[in-house]
Amino acid sequence: MKSLIDILSDELRKAFEKAGYDTEYAKATVSNRPDLCEFQCNGAMALAKKYKKAPIMIAGDIKSNLDSEYICDLEAVAPGFLNFNINSGKLAEYIELMAADESFGIEKEREPKKIIIDYGGPNVAKPLHVGHLRSAIIGESVKRICRFMNNEVIGDIHLGDWGLQMGLIITELKLRKPELPYFDENYTGEYPSEAPFTISELEEIYPTASKKTKETVSGDDKTLTDAAVKYKAEAMEATFKLQNGDRGYRALWNHIMNVSVADLKKNYDTLSVDFDWWKGESTVQDDIEPMVEKMKSDGFAYESEGALVVDVAREDDSKEIPPCMILKSDGAALYTTTDLATLKQRRELVDPDEIIYVVDKRQDMHFVQVFRCAEKTGIVKEGTKLNFIGFGTMNGKDGKPFKTRDGGVMRLEYLLKDIQEEMFKKITGNHDIDESEAKEISKIVGLAAVKYGDLSNQATKDYIFDIDKFTSFEGNTGPYILYTIVRIKSILNKYKEMGGSDNTKLLKAESATEKALSLELTKLHPMMSTAYSELAPHKICAYIYDVANVFNSFYHENRILAEENKDRQGSFIELIKITMNVLLLCIDLLGFSAPEHM
Repeated sequence: MKSLIDILSDELRKAFEKAGYDTEYAKATVSNRPDLCEFQCNGAMALAKKYKKAPIMIAGDIKSNLDSEYICDLEAVAPGFLNFNINSGKLAEYIELMAADESFGIEKEREPKKIIIDYGGPNVAKPLHVGHLRSAIIGESVKRICRFMNNEVIGDIHLGDWGLQMGLIITELKLRKPELPYFDENYTGEYPSEAPFTISELEEIYPTASKKTKETVSGDDKTLTDAAVKYKAEAMEATFKLQNGDRGYRALWNHIMNVSVADLKKNYDTLSVDFDWWKGESTVQDDIEPMVEKMKSDGFAYESEGALVVDVAREDDSKEIPPCMILKSDGAALYTTTDLATLKQRRELVDPDEIIYVVDKRQDMHFVQVFRCAEKTGIVKEGTKLNFIGFGTMNGKDGKPFKTRDGGVMRLEYLLKDIQEEMFKKITGNHDIDESEAKEISKIVGLAAVKYGDLSNQATKDYIFDIDKFTSFEGNTGPYILYTIVRIKSILNKYKEMGGSDNTKLLKAESATEKALSLELTKLHPMMSTAYSELAPHKICAYIYDVANVFNSFYHENRILAEENKDRQGSFIELIKITMNVLLLCIDLLGFSAPEHM
């Protein structure tokens, strides 16, 4: 279904052609002076030089040749603007056509793409903290937008499940429970099916082990203690044994993975975030050696100061792009190596057309190097689009990265709990409501507060996480959007209780607020096109905030349920029903839902 702007442009094009002017400039735009008109066209001014005529004369010619059912109140205004409105009857017809389609007639991909979205990226054996919030929220919304536009989309969490952190956990566990069979090299039996630790114990083990490797001789001196050096050496040895197939350590690693992933799934479920693949760095370990050997034999990789690198700089670079390091001087792999091996694996598994990474923007140079290396060495097929969405920092009111009161990094579950408690206070403070019901509603509205608070900002920008602002029922917030949806649901329920007709039909708008709401709904098409092409959920947030504001103006100026003319009342009901469904579609794309009442 064509957007309304495209339809209006087509109507203008006929008039331009009939008047003998280049139709390239026959483009309708939403008016930047809504007090004067709803739409405008500035093409006459662009044509003045070409036709050596005053813009106002060209605009007058076009006006004289316009014959359209859609365009009304057309005026040629100095120095050469064409100002016009849309016929209210045709506008109502257009919105009815939108509503008849489950996707509101939005133009989707005619040739769907295979897309992998890499978002999440937590390390196992560690709790999710606020630093994981943006990747999860932005990635989930981008995934939903791409799927809605008819693509085949795979979401991959890309776990940090390999490397020294595993060696640290194993070393600390061996120190605490040396009697476990996993540490007995002569043990040949079956290992226990149950993990020798809980998720709480596991989350305490890793930071304890990490701290032991950093103990210094004194506060000012950075020299590590002998115990710290010895402990780290043991952890590195444990890592080496794990990665080389030690039977006991592999069994322990499986326990760590099972316990951690179960907890991660629970936490992501609370965020309404899910992944199709729960793959990690460990899944590509066997691919690294042959990949590196091929890079060397193809002449791409070479030694530099002991390390193995690939040049990725280009002649037109405006800044220095260092070589992409594949292996360190000691032969160890890096994040770069595993990311390249992951790209290789993804090509072999699904051969995607596009891969989108949702990661902290400070990783920009890393992905420039990885993408260029993958393209240069043929790891990805020619034409594969590699896309990096680098997001900004979530800061506290002091403008610094969000922390707990004691200065630590806040666990995600605690942050969500704080938001839910704040929403519970506001919901129960407004009216009498059953406590258990209030708690369920506070979860739904609290999640909307968090997600909308994040997504309403452009992803690349840092933003202030303000609980008081985000949980407000007024202003550009998630609760305000949900309150608007719930208000519409309430009106529709009361209309039904009054015995209102199910067969409502949209009539042409008679009031300014009614037409304004109708026009706002037609902006869904161009908005979705932009949000998809730019992978920009904040465009959806801006749109639904505008819709909510225009609806609330319409609601306050029209007595919907008290309207005596039944046809007119039915038209009101039809309009707000479509408004609600548009809002519900949009919040689903943002990753949250609306309660029945608040």
